[in-house]
Amino acid sequence: MSTDARVSCVSLSFRRPDGGEVFSGLDFSVGPGRTGLIGLNGCGKSTLIRLIAGELTPQAGTVSVRGGLGHLPQTVVLDTALRVDQVLGIAERRAALDAVESGDVRAEHFAVIGDDWDVEERSLAALDGLGLGHIGLDRAVGEMSGGECVLLRLAALLLRDPGVLLLDEPTNNLDAYARRRLYDVVDAWTGTLLVVSHDRELLERVDRIADLREGEVTWYGGNLPAYEEALAVEQEAARRTVRAAESDVQRQRRELASAHVTLARRRRYGQKMWDTKREPKVVMGQRRRAAQVSAGKHRVLHAERLAAAEERLGEAEAAVRQDEEIRIELPGTRVHPGTEVLLLRDPVPPYGPPLRGELTVRGPERIALTGRNGAGKTALLRTVAGELSPLSGEAGPLVATGYLPQRLDVLDDDASVVRNVARAAPERTENAVRARLARFLFKGAAADRPASTLSGGERFRATLAMLLADPAPRLLLLDEPTNSLDLASVRRLPEALAAYEGALIVASHDVPFLESIGITRWLRLDGELRDTTPEAVRAGR
Repeated sequence: MSTDARVSCVSLSFRRPDGGEVFSGLDFSVGPGRTGLIGLNGCGKSTLIRLIAGELTPQAGTVSVRGGLGHLPQTVVLDTALRVDQVLGIAERRAALDAVESGDVRAEHFAVIGDDWDVEERSLAALDGLGLGHIGLDRAVGEMSGGECVLLRLAALLLRDPGVLLLDEPTNNLDAYARRRLYDVVDAWTGTLLVVSHDRELLERVDRIADLREGEVTWYGGNLPAYEEALAVEQEAARRTVRAAESDVQRQRRELASAHVTLARRRRYGQKMWDTKREPKVVMGQRRRAAQVSAGKHRVLHAERLAAAEERLGEAEAAVRQDEEIRIELPGTRVHPGTEVLLLRDPVPPYGPPLRGELTVRGPERIALTGRNGAGKTALLRTVAGELSPLSGEAGPLVATGYLPQRLDVLDDDASVVRNVARAAPERTENAVRARLARFLFKGAAADRPASTLSGGERFRATLAMLLADPAPRLLLLDEPTNSLDLASVRRLPEALAAYEGALIVASHDVPFLESIGITRWLRLDGELRDTTPEAVRAGR
């Protein structure tokens, strides 16, 4: 691994397919160490990662990478028919090794092997280091969970020993055990690492924070807590500057008003002197002109001072972050305590492990659904939502139900945001649909963007707006809802969900988020639903 590996972006410009500008003349450089790239949803974090990885081409500017590059995308899609050794890129060398060990000493086998005689041992060690030692090299990808596939893709990258590693939301879909394996990789990294994440524990491990906002990057030394502390100090100073600028504007307005009063008084006095003819006309004319010039200069001076003060106020206000929040107002979702909302009895989904036992959800309960990768959480939620029919048993909701899937694939990519939501609420006028979308931060032209151009977080908001359209569900199922959100949105989502008065079942590995939304019951899925605690979830038990 090269310790002088580096990424440099010079005068980078990029536009979305719909023409929307993401970057214009961006300069960005990152060297050895661990860098956390953060920013609001839609600001271009994943776009920047993909530009560096060569998956996208900028309209202008250059991207250069010194040292080998590995890229773990936000969504890992692997061919389910592949074997583990094929994903790792070692299948040909394994076959050549097997041939040589069987006595076939043709030259082409040695050419394939090169000096890599311990490729199997290194591969197994890489898998073991990520908690995948049990899967072996011959297992099919289709037999692995989504979290295991993410770690397998990471193992393939690590085997190449890149100098630069790009990670885009790497903890999405990982359970607590798998996250700890990923944290170990980050802790041990000695090259250049650039990670986009909303995972606080991961961002506590970085050396610096790059804050991408409005097409520019601001750098902060230290990890996430250090960034938040520095930003809080910076924002408090900005608010003090705004207060001082507001006071200055008020003072300048008073002085300008006073200048107008003085000018009017002088005019009245001059007119009175003229009318009474107390002095010669020439003298009075000279005095009138001198007074008018003096008063005019005085007024212009104060007007200029006011304009300068208002400009300083505008600059000060621009430095204060006023990030908008999602607002959910759904009084019609109220579920009275004691009302049965959902009944589960030994459901067997069409895929994933069967579930033994019973569960009755009553009233506005808030249930956390936890468990290891591959335990069947998504299959269970899809069965409850009616997307899958159980092979046996019961999994029937007793009220209107809404399901927010992990992949957010319910939007029509060819349609605009407003058309997608209108499709879910055919009784509402377009103005009513746009008013609803404004609460989910899609205002004006933003509501007319094609769904295909949305970032992960924007897609989450659009899907949530569609899901909560009339009639609003009284049982809401959320599958890893924080996966696509930025840090600010993860902080705000609990406030938005606080207005939801129905029952809530959330599948998530993000314990701090689950704690923040007022979970009333913690359940672990491992062949049956067991009561658990947040402490046990953190420990991976």
